[in-house]
Amino acid sequence: MQVYEAPLRDMKFVLHELHNDDGFGNLEALEEFTPDLVDAVLEEASKVAQEVLLPLNRSGDIEGCTLENGVVRTPKGFKEAYDLFRDGGWCALASDPEWGGQGLPEQVNKMTEEMICSANLSFSLYPGLTHGATTAIEGYASDELKQFYLPKMVSGQWSGTMCLTEPHCGTDLGLLRTKAVPQEDGSYKISGAKIFISAGEQDLTENIVHLVLARMPDAPEGVKGISLFLVPKYLPKEDGTPGPANGVSVAAIEHKMGLKASATCQLNFDESTGWLVGQPHKGMEAMFTMMNTERVSVGIQGLGVGEAAYQSAVWYAKDRLQGRSLSGVKNPNGPADPIIVHPDVRRMLMTMRAYNEGCRAISGWVSRALDAERHSTDPEVKANAEDFVALMTPVVKALFTDLGFESANLAVQCYGGHGYIAESGVEQYARDARIAMIYEGTNGIQALDLVGRKLPAHMGRYLRAFFHPVSQFIAANKQDETFGKMIEALEKAFGALQLSTATIAQKGMADPEEAAAAATDYLRLTGLVAMGYCFAKAALIAQAKLAEGTDEAGFYKAKLTTARFFFDRILPQTTAAFLAIKSGKASMMEMDAEAF
Repeated sequence: MQVYEAPLRDMKFVLHELHNDDGFGNLEALEEFTPDLVDAVLEEASKVAQEVLLPLNRSGDIEGCTLENGVVRTPKGFKEAYDLFRDGGWCALASDPEWGGQGLPEQVNKMTEEMICSANLSFSLYPGLTHGATTAIEGYASDELKQFYLPKMVSGQWSGTMCLTEPHCGTDLGLLRTKAVPQEDGSYKISGAKIFISAGEQDLTENIVHLVLARMPDAPEGVKGISLFLVPKYLPKEDGTPGPANGVSVAAIEHKMGLKASATCQLNFDESTGWLVGQPHKGMEAMFTMMNTERVSVGIQGLGVGEAAYQSAVWYAKDRLQGRSLSGVKNPNGPADPIIVHPDVRRMLMTMRAYNEGCRAISGWVSRALDAERHSTDPEVKANAEDFVALMTPVVKALFTDLGFESANLAVQCYGGHGYIAESGVEQYARDARIAMIYEGTNGIQALDLVGRKLPAHMGRYLRAFFHPVSQFIAANKQDETFGKMIEALEKAFGALQLSTATIAQKGMADPEEAAAAATDYLRLTGLVAMGYCFAKAALIAQAKLAEGTDEAGFYKAKLTTARFFFDRILPQTTAAFLAIKSGKASMMEMDAEAF
């Protein structure tokens, strides 16, 4: 059974208690968004997620999207839900007020995204991709394009997509063939085929604005010859209403293992009219603005599914009667005890819970940096936030989606045979979560980005934004009588991360394959240390609250227990990651390709 109630108390803990000392300071531009206002927004978002989107999740998976006469139909109820979502202002939550947005902090936006993804991941892609597209247009398009397109996209009246992949090339965009031929009026004629285009066609919005990567006739080879173009599905009239079709057609919709209510399309552009976004041959720079926004959002997708999977597994573990507790009967009036009494079921539930709370804590930390990056008036704070976001973006994308998929699989395991059949609803979580590890750059690509670009950038400067607060926290709290052992474990894991960083830097300079071989383990190690830092901070806060007396003792005791589980059962993974990194590439690379 798909069960979901927004974890509002934990969200408020992350927003209002956990990261108050993160070094990004108070942001004057966001002072109007008081804790009471933020909490009210989150509570309203939870109602939309639970009451509107959750009921459509399984029915949308069963029905899926259909292609009829060149038009994609979303499942029953999606159009009405989208209209309600748009009219409620949820599409415009964190967008710039200049374009009709509400300008809320990114911290609030990411918590709202999590709720939407938990309730209905397929639905989340429609407004989510539009938000990403607006960031690229806002950052690089001409004023004329901004004025014309952004208000309608921000409001959700029009939607947006990103069109990168082609049938013959995936991540290697240097191979793309879509052409852009300049016209006398300053526009371009775009021709080519794109695949795997999420929300590429749907019946929710009156127009779709495609951001398309293509090559001009004089473009140099490779990624240095790619430009970005804005191509609407319908050419707008002067009054802003959709006009004639613009040569964009749907060849097919992909038949996927999950996200069946999200239309993933094969699109053909046949001399479609488009306009340049940014500078010629600099399209990757503009597109990466959208992609980086989407990479963090895809990480939130992993967290969202993980939370829904966890709650569904908890419901089942309390309801399902099977076997007796090894420590004595717990349900004497029933034929068996609920399976939540069994240690291995507890192991799975606690693992999911720790993953979710740890990822949510990191999400709040990165979101604060995103707000500081955008709104801080202190150049030093702003630069530090930019460095932190750059470092953590691949970690958020890869770690959250890895753990979200793992949580979905654990939920299936908790259900046993019932988890394997569709009626339970939890197998959908495993199918839906799997794509998040692939799109917006596979998690292996994220790891390569971390070790190949982020670590060496500016002589390792990005690392300081992460390493400094962790080392300062350890130094300040390692003598704590209650949590000294926890801080000591964090210190050892942090030491393993520092040694791994030095190892990769040293070996990678001589042999890039050494760095690449260590990349995935290094990303996991980085993410676990970040989680450990957040859990240690949370434990200290919880203990202080309990010591001073609180009417929420249950919440803070649970926070302490989850933190202890993380340090006992999950943080030790850092040792294995360190040993794998230290072993080098030899056993990975020495076998001849013919021997596989």
